[in-house]
Amino acid sequence: MFDPHDPLFWVALSFVVFVGLVLYYGVPAIVTKALDDRADAIRKELDEARKLREEAQALLSDYQRKAREAENEAKSIIEQAKIEAEALATDSRKALVESLERRSKIAEDKIARAEAQALSEVRSTAIDTAIAAAHEILKTRASGSTGEALVSSSISDLKGKLN
Repeated sequence: MFDPHDPLFWVALSFVVFVGLVLYYGVPAIVTKALDDRADAIRKELDEARKLREEAQALLSDYQRKAREAENEAKSIIEQAKIEAEALATDSRKALVESLERRSKIAEDKIARAEAQALSEVRSTAIDTAIAAAHEILKTRASGSTGEALVSSSISDLKGKLN
C-alpha cells in the first residue's frame, strides 16, 4: 500500500506535512485575518467614497439651488429695472409736457404783454396826436389871451382824463 520508493508516496507525505505545518502555524487564520482586514479596508474606502459622493451630490444640489436663486434674482433685477425705466420714461414725458405747457404759457404771457404795450403805445400816440390837433384847432379859432388860457386849461384837463 505505501511504498517508500513510489514518488506519489513522497508527494502525498510532503503534502500532508505541508498542510500540517500550515495548520500548526495558523496560516489559515493569518490569511483569513489578512483577507478580513483587506475587506474592512475596502469597505472603509467604499464608505468613504459613498460619503464623498453624497457630499459632492449635496454640493451639486447646493450650487444648483444657488444658481437658480441667482437666476431668479437676476430676473427680478431685470424686471425692476424695466419698471424703473418705464417709470422714468413716463416721468420724463410728463416733465416734457409740463415744460412745454409752461413755455407755451410764458410765450402767451409775453405776447399778451407785447399786445398790451403796443396798444398802450398806440393809445398814447393817438392821445398825443389828438392833443396836438386840438391845440392847433383851438389856437386858430380862439385868439388872444383868453384863447390861450382856454387852450392850456383844456390841454391840461385832456391829458389828465386820457391817461
